[in-house]
Amino acid sequence: MKQSFLMVVLTFCVFSQYTFSQETVENPEKYTAHNKGKFYVYWGGNRETFSKSDIRFKGADYDFTLYDVEAHDKPKGWHTDYINPSRMTIPQTNFRMGYFINDHYNISLGVVHMKYVMYQNKRVNYSGNYPNPGTYNENPIGNQLTLDEQFLTFEHTDGLNYVNTEIARVDDISKLFKLPNTDKFQVNTVGAVGVGLLFPKTNAKVLSKDRHDDFHVSGFGASAKVGLNFTFFKHFFVQTELKGGYINMNDIRTTALSDDTAKQKFWFLQRIIVLGGIFRI
Repeated sequence: MKQSFLMVVLTFCVFSQYTFSQETVENPEKYTAHNKGKFYVYWGGNRETFSKSDIRFKGADYDFTLYDVEAHDKPKGWHTDYINPSRMTIPQTNFRMGYFINDHYNISLGVVHMKYVMYQNKRVNYSGNYPNPGTYNENPIGNQLTLDEQFLTFEHTDGLNYVNTEIARVDDISKLFKLPNTDKFQVNTVGAVGVGLLFPKTNAKVLSKDRHDDFHVSGFGASAKVGLNFTFFKHFFVQTELKGGYINMNDIRTTALSDDTAKQKFWFLQRIIVLGGIFRI
């Protein structure tokens, strides 16, 4: 009796172990089931829209403000510069690398390379004073003047660099599309908030002074984004994002003289597409 009982127990243990082993082999846990401990990196391009901005220019002999100045981006389009190592900083780009602290949340560091170009030859309101008004083809009448190139050129085109950190949440929504194997194809939603510094290389020429073009920490920014992530074969992804933010730059260098500065604040909206990889080390 005792021997029979031991045989039954032994048979049950062996069968259970065999069944568990078969289930593990036939239904292994998918790589995409968990994100904790994974790193990711991505690179891509963007288009931008900027709100109107009041810009104050100040120097030893001038102090004036331009109101509701409009600006546009400077797109490169679909171009090989995005993948050419010697020219990758020329287009409008987004770079980011991050680490998942758990299955849903990651922290990251990135550089958003935007380009901001003030529209020329527009009439704008202004206040303040500057030397020799009317001699820069700006035609001041009342409280308005024309943004002629002799009076002012102003752009952050090398560029409007937003160096920022983000915390993001990622959620797998593959079940909504009834995808059978997320290790082959997975769909995720992405949401994030971030803060950072503005490190532009501002191209400016104020009141016919010598053109200035130099990197300078000029202010701060904050942003938020939503996006969709499409992951292929566990490690490769395409991600689309809609990102909006606020920029406040109160120390923009406009000439080689430290007394010559500008300040402005505005909102931005980005449309982004990037390519990336996700992996464990």
